[in-house]
This record gives sequence, structure tokens and C-alpha cells, in this order.
Amino acid sequence: MGKHAADSHDLIRVHGARENNLKDVSIELPKRRLTVFTGVSGSGKSSLVFSTIAAESQRMINETYSAFVQGFMPTLARPEVDRLEGLTTAIVVDQQRIGSDPRSTVGTATDANAMLRILFSRLGKPHIGGPNAFSFNVPSVRASGAVTVERGNARTEKVTFSRTGGMCPRCEGRGSVTDLDLTQLYDADKSLNEGAITVPGYSMDGWYGRIFTGCGYFDPDKPIKKYTKRELSDFLHKEPTKIKVDGINLTYEGLIPKIQKSMLSKDVEAMQPHIRAFVERAVTFQTCPECGGTRLAEGARSSKVKGINIADACAMQISDLAEWVRALDEPSVAPLLEGLRHSLDSFVEIGLGYLSLDRPAGTLSGGEAQRVKLVRHLGSSLTDITYVFDEPTIGLHPHDIARMNDLLLQLRDKGNTVLVIEHKPETIAIADHVVDLGPGAGAAGGQICFTGTVKQLRGSDTATGRHLADRVALKPAVREPTGTLPIRGANTHNLRDVDVDIPLGVLTVVTGVAGSGKSSLLHGSIPAAAGVVAVDQSPIRGSRRSNPATYTGLLEPIRKAFAKANGVKPALFSANSEGACPTCNGAGVVYTDLGMMAGVSSVCEECEGKRFEASVLQYKMGGQDISEVLAMPVTEAEAFFATGEAKLPAAHAILRRLADVGLGYLGIGQALTTLSGGERQRLKLATHMADKGGLYVLDEPTTGLHLADVEQLLGLLDRLVDSGKSVIVIEHHQAVMAHADWIIDLGPGAGHDGGRIVFEGTPADLVAARSTLTGEHLADYVRR
Repeated sequence: MGKHAADSHDLIRVHGARENNLKDVSIELPKRRLTVFTGVSGSGKSSLVFSTIAAESQRMINETYSAFVQGFMPTLARPEVDRLEGLTTAIVVDQQRIGSDPRSTVGTATDANAMLRILFSRLGKPHIGGPNAFSFNVPSVRASGAVTVERGNARTEKVTFSRTGGMCPRCEGRGSVTDLDLTQLYDADKSLNEGAITVPGYSMDGWYGRIFTGCGYFDPDKPIKKYTKRELSDFLHKEPTKIKVDGINLTYEGLIPKIQKSMLSKDVEAMQPHIRAFVERAVTFQTCPECGGTRLAEGARSSKVKGINIADACAMQISDLAEWVRALDEPSVAPLLEGLRHSLDSFVEIGLGYLSLDRPAGTLSGGEAQRVKLVRHLGSSLTDITYVFDEPTIGLHPHDIARMNDLLLQLRDKGNTVLVIEHKPETIAIADHVVDLGPGAGAAGGQICFTGTVKQLRGSDTATGRHLADRVALKPAVREPTGTLPIRGANTHNLRDVDVDIPLGVLTVVTGVAGSGKSSLLHGSIPAAAGVVAVDQSPIRGSRRSNPATYTGLLEPIRKAFAKANGVKPALFSANSEGACPTCNGAGVVYTDLGMMAGVSSVCEECEGKRFEASVLQYKMGGQDISEVLAMPVTEAEAFFATGEAKLPAAHAILRRLADVGLGYLGIGQALTTLSGGERQRLKLATHMADKGGLYVLDEPTTGLHLADVEQLLGLLDRLVDSGKSVIVIEHHQAVMAHADWIIDLGPGAGHDGGRIVFEGTPADLVAARSTLTGEHLADYVRR
């Protein structure tokens, strides 16, 4: 129990919560305690914690701050709940990625970079300017001109202005420069009117075409290869210039700068597939030759503290940087050094000491991103705050979970309420209070099955209670490999010229502490060749209009089947095409963008959230209209398309794969933006199961899985191997390790303390040796 006891007047009370799949849930939660919410995947944990409690807290705060502008902005939508009492300000630390902007790094996403810039502006020799002089997001600016000064008699004075920024002028602070293959941008043998431009989206029938053909700088009927030097320069490089086309004021800009601004300013991984394919085909990225990839101008790199410039400091492993800062003894900046030390030590405490401050934020896994967000709150002196965490142990080795548990307890002991969604027994064990939702997933869940202490949970008959003490036995026999995949001299990131032979035709598990080099070994060393199916932790690309039906390709055969059954066009059955509700344009909700505040959404009154116009819903198949089909969970839809009038083998096969990966409860029309990180990864896995690859590489497939669901995943992995596939899994879950045919353990530590193979062999050999951290934890986990 925590040191802050709760009485009947010190509670968060929820009355009649019906958000998503919740069934009139009412519950009392003790404040200033650590409460863990658990239950099978899809049982309603996020609906209760995030969509109800945290959402209502943030809505109330937004309403308070927008009180001065009421009447101009709508209020945030209230969750589906009768009454909430005892709420405090909520800080949400979820699994959402920090962002894929190429200018965002671990340092800029926290306070560390800001403090480091101030430190160098005070102590750096030679002195080059203020903190902005060390920022790769601030360009240097110089200007001069005449201004009118109205002081007494107005007079004109000449004024000069300059600002020293740290941005490298060559790469504009991105660390890399691009070379464009002009042959991929246009066909020189054609004229513009003949469709010479081959860049995706640059159709001559759209606005880009009207601008290029109507600008007047070149003849749109002349082949590009016959352009003069001036015409070619205007076509490719001209600076933004105001023009008028058909009486409309527009801005013309050369093709290359326009592509650089519209495409190359984004992270490649976040692009739509066809745009990404074009960029990878047409653009060569290379380290900036001027700044060496540091993103910083020469002045920022010349100023040093104790022989180290700011680029060197940001490139250090954070644990090493913390030691360097600790060695600085400068009384003039003592408070700054103390704050910087605490920030860097927080990274180490939370198990991220192996990162560097210049690591691009978009390359962090979901678990790493969540822990980086947590760093901001560790030094906070705020009390009586509600902290909400979504599976904070994601991506953590069993050895690292203890440190995370300590941090959660620290937040509680400061007088805060800590609400945690979690499946790991190690974190459930430290809870003051446990809430178990279920009993099933989706429509079969949404109820409180248990509330009480961990000891009481162990004796309960809920799914969590029955599986909390689960232990697995080592396999009596392992499969024999059919061959090997040799990796030689792997040195991506922290790997130290690793040589390893990965067995094929079996289930291989790659494990090790967070940051030991697991993902670098597999994703960086196994070629993305035909036959290799890689399911990593990168986010699913898709808007709020995307759903499992559109992502998996399920909607296509369904639309065609509806069209055939009713003798109409398939486009009518797409909410993104002709069948869309005209009021909400097929979104089902009406969105209001509030700029810097959170946007507001409300259910469309015209279609009542069904997304289709009324005339489309008159068409039926198997007694159901298209909106009713999209509202079905996977298991119900699988049965619907299995027999009778609606029998559809193509759709049934996709739904079968979704059920196989444990997503049977998921609504096939549910927005992708509402899915958890684990659900999104399993959705990707289900999609890739249709690929004809012979080698599957999976990155932590147990993410978001309840203890009871792991068994189903293991069955799926066995079926893949038994069908002749080779499966390589990066995983920390001991049940998956024990089920492996072969284990490769990296370490012994993280960052530069890792990057080596510390064990290769069977799970039984690893348990017998107990020579690594993984071996010790696995030995403690398995049944004897």
C-alpha cells in the first residue's frame, strides 16, 4: 500500500460510463494510489481510462481556458458517462509517437537540448552568441534598411539587424542533403501538355498543371529537351513568384523547390506508399558535407566547453553525457547544471541511457517514445495530479521493468493518482488497487469483473486472476533447422561487427535488454528482399477515415458483392466516394479544428455516424446494409460471410487472418486512430500473413496482449513454422522465449555496453547456464 491512504471522501467516482464498449460502468477509484487496469485485449480498459476519465479531465480544463472566448469556439465533446466526480488535472502519457518531423530529436522533444544550448552560450569558447546560436532550427538572419521613427518629430533612420542561428545553411538543419534524379521528375521528350511531369500528384488537369502551363515562362507545347537555359532554369529552380492565371492570383515556383517543400520536408517513413516509392526512386539522401550530419553551422561547432562542442555532446550516449555534465564545476551556472544533470539522469533511470540527444524522434519505438515523454514529469514538484499511462512496460526487458515500477511508485508517493493500463504481472503486483475488465473483448467486454487488491485478484475467477501466476514449461523437444541465414560483420548503430547464423525453418527468438541491438541486428542486417516479411513497430499509415476494412483490403470484395447483389456501382458503398454522407463527407463525425487546442468532433446529425447517405442504406445483402456490416466485429463478420447469400470467400479469408492474430473483437469499420499500438501491429501481421514470404521477422508481437491472449499468438507462430515458414521474433515475454526453438541473446547491457551476442542456443541451455540477465529471468519464470 502507498503511504497516502484514501477514505470515502477521497475518491474518483465514475457513474454510468458507456464510451465505446463500456456497459454502464460505475466504479470508485482511490486517489493518490497506484491503480492498474487490466483485462483481455479489447475489454474496455482504454475506453474507461483514456476515453472517459482522462478525456473528461482534459475537456474541463479546455473549457476553463476557453471561457474568455465562449461563443466563438465550440466546447469539447463530453464522454458518454452520466457523472464523474473527484477529477483532478490529468497528464496523459500514451503510446503515440512523438512525431516524424525530421527536425525533431530526443533532445528537442525534452528540455535537455534547451538547457544544453544555454550552457554552451554561457561557457562556450569562443563565445558566438545566445542560445539560438546553437539551435539547428534557427537560421542566421541579416537585414538592413530604412525605418521611420516617430519620436517627437518623425525621422528616417538606417537600421541593421542580425540574428545568429545555429542552422547549417547547406542542409537547413536536417543533417542530410538530397540529390534529385531529373529523369524521374519529367520526360524530356514530352511537352507539359503531353504530361511531361511524372511526379505523383502533378497532373496537368489539376492546379499544378494550370500553374505550370499558364505561368508564361515557357511554351507548354514545346518538349522540355528543347527548352533554352533560361526556360529550363525557370521550370526547375525559379523562386516563388506571383502570377495570374485565368484571372486568379497564384504563386509559381520551380519544380525542384516545390518538391523539396511538399515532399522532402517530411519523414520518408510517414509518407503515403506511392509518394514514398517515388521519393525512394528519385531522391538520394546523403550526409551533409558541410556540417557532417550534425545539422549545425560552423560557428556552433567551433564553440567548445572542455574540448567538447554541442554536436559532440548531443551525439554522446546520454549516460556518458550525464557523466560529462557531472564533471563540470562552474558556480556561475550551477542551477542550470543541476537541472541538466537531473534531466539526463532521468533518462538513465527510465532505461533510456543508451539513446543520444541527436536521435531522430521519429525512429523511437512506441515504448521508447512513451518513456521519453515520462522524462518531463519525473522532476515535477506538482502534486494531486492524475497520471495516466498506457502500458509503460512496452519494449522493456524483464530486468528493466523493476526500474519502471520504481518510477511509478515515486510519482504516487509525491501525492499523485497513478492510473496504469498494464498486462505484465510484474507491474500488476505493485498496484495498490486493481480493476479487471471483461469478461471478454469487444461486445463481450466492457464490464467490471473485479476490483480489489492484488492478493484478492489472485484468488478471483477472472481471466487475469486465473493467468496471473501462469508459468510455462520448457519444450521437451525443439525443431531441427532446415538451413541458416548468415549475418556477417553487422555494425548498425551499436552492433560490434556481429557474426551470427540464424537458423531457418524454426521459431527463433532474439532477446536482450532494451537498447542492446536487437532491432539493429534484424532490421538493419536482413535484406528487404523478396520472401522476407518484416512486421516492425512503425505506425500504420492512414487517416481517421481508415479502418481495418480499408487497411486489409477487406472493403473491396465487400463493395463489389453489395454492388452485384443490388445491380448498382461499387462506388456507392464507399464512404470516401459516391456513397458518402454529404454533410460529414463520409467521416461519420463533423470535425472542428481549434488550431492550437485539441480539435472537436461531434456525431453527424444527418447520417447519425453511419457515414453513408440514406439512399445507399436501402441496398441490402444478407439482410444487412453496408453500415451494419462495417459495424460488425471480426468474428461476427467472419460468420456472416461464411454461408448463405452473403458467402464471400475472399472476405472470409481476410477475416480469418484477423481472428487468428487475436483481433476477433475489433469492429471492421472502427477508425485506425482508435486502435492501440499492439492492435495496430497485429493488424499489420494479419495483412502480411497473405504475403508469400518464407521468412517472417516480427518485432514484439505480444505488445498489448493479455496473458490469456499470448497462448493464441504462440499457436499462430507454431502454425506459421509448421507450414514451412521461418519465424524470427524480437521479444521480451518469457512465455515466447520458453516456446522458442532457438534463442539469440544480445547484451550484456544497452547502448555501447551492448551490441554483442552473449548467448546462442536452446531455451533449456539458456536456463541451465543462467549466464545472462535473460537467462536469469527465464529460469525464474519457467516451471521446474
